[in-house]
Amino acid sequence: MVNHATFKINVMMMMIFNKRHVIKGVMISTVLLGAGALLALKPSPAKPIKQKDKRPNIVFIMADDLTMTDIGPFGSTQVHTPNMDRLAREGVCLDNMFNMVPVCSPTRQSLLTGLGPVRNGAYPNHTMIYKGIKTLPVYLKQLGYNAAIIGKRHYAPDESYPFDFLGGRDEDNGSGIDIDLSKADEWVKKSTDKPFYLMFTSNQPHEPYTRGNQSAYDPEKVKLGPNMVDTKLTRRRMAKYFAEITYLDSLIGVCLDIVKRTGQENNTIIMFATEQGNSFPFSKWTLYDQGLHSGFIAKWPGRIQPGTRNPAMLEYIDITPTLIDIAGGDPTKINTGSKDGNGNMGFDGVSFKKVLLGQQTHVRDYVFAEETTRGIIQGSDAYAIRSARSKQFLYIHNLNFTEKFKNTVVRMPFFKEWQEANAARSNYYQVRPEEELYDVVNDPFDLKNLADDPKYAPTKAKLKAKLTEFMKQQNDEGIATEMKAFSRQPKTGAVD
Repeated sequence: MVNHATFKINVMMMMIFNKRHVIKGVMISTVLLGAGALLALKPSPAKPIKQKDKRPNIVFIMADDLTMTDIGPFGSTQVHTPNMDRLAREGVCLDNMFNMVPVCSPTRQSLLTGLGPVRNGAYPNHTMIYKGIKTLPVYLKQLGYNAAIIGKRHYAPDESYPFDFLGGRDEDNGSGIDIDLSKADEWVKKSTDKPFYLMFTSNQPHEPYTRGNQSAYDPEKVKLGPNMVDTKLTRRRMAKYFAEITYLDSLIGVCLDIVKRTGQENNTIIMFATEQGNSFPFSKWTLYDQGLHSGFIAKWPGRIQPGTRNPAMLEYIDITPTLIDIAGGDPTKINTGSKDGNGNMGFDGVSFKKVLLGQQTHVRDYVFAEETTRGIIQGSDAYAIRSARSKQFLYIHNLNFTEKFKNTVVRMPFFKEWQEANAARSNYYQVRPEEELYDVVNDPFDLKNLADDPKYAPTKAKLKAKLTEFMKQQNDEGIATEMKAFSRQPKTGAVD
């Protein structure tokens, strides 16, 4: 738990220190947290923006490597996330949002195209979409919106994503300015002629864990999930990860205050997505729920009922169609520039606007995902994984199961502790059976593999058949697609 007494002292000391100083990693004007983050730019309100077009503005905030259950709105009692909590109280939490690929670059590009990662070409990490595929900023600008991004981009090619780029970087080692959110504030103030779409993509809490108040969380008091191996280095690493989450939370507070000062709060939708899971074993880089199940919160004053939750199963590919729908377009009539395996040119995703408005609680019966290790840093040469999930069961097919799963994690000192403390659990991270099946309702940490249990054979067969249909629709040839992954990377050596 956070030491709240220390927390308050840090706040007071930082406020006394200097209201104009740059806190570690963020350029803004008023300091509030000793953890290295701010909750406001300037305390005095600016003149309200007079926007002629009354369609809603949209602010989309995205974390980087954040497991959904590590924030207050989705169950954490360990991590201090007051601004995320505030957003949840004022909006709706979507309890069953899923990523389609548990690494950064494909995640962003599936979200921004409304297409699955294999279909759009961006399926390995550090990747690019196929030429001719259109993206969210193209659609929104065609609909009369201004569109900007600040922070991590990690997409390619740049010309396919015609955002106004307000600055930021695709990785953060803890040195210098991570993000200057005053640039976003200035851009919003200038967007008076049209409604705006502002996307803030943070680098937190992606490792290395260098931002925030690293003393705010006591490693000895950290509670680990049953999917983890309890070691000293794991606890220290988790405590630093928690500090970065609180730092991210403070940046969300800055964004909320930017919107409030414009006078457009009542006509602005604010969305927050956690991205994929954290960079601990069985999360990022994997198709377990801790890698794919994602937190999503949306606030829309007067339209979204505050303090509500919705159980509809959704995927990140549904976000672009939803934003087009909100902006006044018809996502069902759009040619995406990509033909799927069934000959269709439309989105893989569908609008969930009615879910946001509380008019619908069901969208999908199944969600799907893929992971390729070919091209991730220190990854296996080729360890193709595919999955299909219903409300109750998760089926995973490890196409190259005779190989050994590898990534940067298995080379870290804390994983060496795992191997010494629990050889069976650490070995399962690297050597897995061809098929896995989990009852995610009764086994939320995916610990008991039911794939060989005859009782669940019909369930496995059905999910396997659905996965085969999905792969065909995506033009996914499995191992053959995996082996072509290098051709989808415009450069190497980027961050994970």
